Amino acid sequence: MASSEDVFRKYQEYVATSFVKKVEPIAIAEGRGAYVRDLDGKEYLDCFSGISVANTGHCQEKVVKAIQDQAGRLLHCCTYMYHVAPAAELAERLAKIAPDGLRKTFFSNSGAEAIECALKMGKKFTRKHEVIALMCSFHGRTLGTLSVTGQWGRRRYDMGPYLGGVSFAPAPYCYRCSLGQTYPECGIQCAHMIEDIIEYSSSNNVAEFIAEPILGEGGIIVPPPEYFKTVKKIIDQHGIIFIDDEVQTGFGRTGRMFGIEHYQVTPDIMCLAKGIASGMPLGACMAKAEIADSYEPGDHLSTFGGNPVSCAAGVASLDVMLEQDLPKQSQTKGEYLLKRIRELQSTESIIGEVRGRGLMVGVELVEEHKHKTPAEGKAAKIKELLRMKGILVGVGGVKGNVVRIQPPLVITEQQLDTLIDHLAGSMREAR
Repeated sequence: MASSEDVFRKYQEYVATSFVKKVEPIAIAEGRGAYVRDLDGKEYLDCFSGISVANTGHCQEKVVKAIQDQAGRLLHCCTYMYHVAPAAELAERLAKIAPDGLRKTFFSNSGAEAIECALKMGKKFTRKHEVIALMCSFHGRTLGTLSVTGQWGRRRYDMGPYLGGVSFAPAPYCYRCSLGQTYPECGIQCAHMIEDIIEYSSSNNVAEFIAEPILGEGGIIVPPPEYFKTVKKIIDQHGIIFIDDEVQTGFGRTGRMFGIEHYQVTPDIMCLAKGIASGMPLGACMAKAEIADSYEPGDHLSTFGGNPVSCAAGVASLDVMLEQDLPKQSQTKGEYLLKRIRELQSTESIIGEVRGRGLMVGVELVEEHKHKTPAEGKAAKIKELLRMKGILVGVGGVKGNVVRIQPPLVITEQQLDTLIDHLAGSMREAR
């Protein structure tokens, strides 16, 4: 087996890693449950799940067996030419658990591809061409998905021009409200501004509104409870469809099977990936039948979309989700995690805000509370200190100052206690 040094050298010479600031100095060899182990035998408690992917845990036995069984029968079959049993099974299973009305699924390889499919489908169905997205949002790194991503400084620089016809509404980021308001006295002004954007920033040709139920890359930004109901009422009046980006929030991550279920609204299109197949590459764009059927032959295809091995993993992942009630586990453990970190907040002035749902938690760090000066350097330092202690977390947010905690949903409370203890120690060291 190669050594860590061999892997690091090959990455430096042959793998394009310039798209991230830093690749962690770890060569991961294997994983089980909430843990991963590197080539040197060091074990890490994975509290980031490979960016919110390993929801059922690393190498979940039932999922691994499904992959092995399917790989022994058929590795590839293009679903636009032939029928593939695992794709049909997964599509039916998704239709049974999705928000009411979402019935037909187009499979792809990733979340970005699912979003691309949704954007095209919405325009095809409405015969309109403009899009409304949110500031602070993130929907992918293709040119199309970057066009609806509301993070210029961290995501969109140097690679334009992007698609035209996109307007950005203020994010429901209550801790850093761009409108200078305070919730709930604000009356959800950020949602009501969608009406102004339609009237003043569009050519009255808006096809779709796209949003994440919780803005993940933006810093685990949780909209107020009434936000999406207010927005949905406005866009329905204008014949605008709602694209729900569940790439990070889907499959139990937020304490519900899908994040939008917290808001009691039904999207017209829903995009899935990450946790859908426990680590196998798979994306899905689900839509109401009349919207999906607006696609005509040749409008959209994918050579590897609906891959039988990935879809078999997706079916097994759903089985595990339902058998172990992982959404409920996520809700219970998430409440415990939020409680513990908020207790820590009372003694650690570096914590500006703690927010999240289920096991999707963000800890925003600030230098001081009055001006909420982002503590980007301290966030990076805490991530490094935690890694050295055997804990993996993410750091992100539009200011780069949010510690992101998104562990496998099978993590235990005891393991969460270990995370909290080391987080507290790392904060003290970073100060």
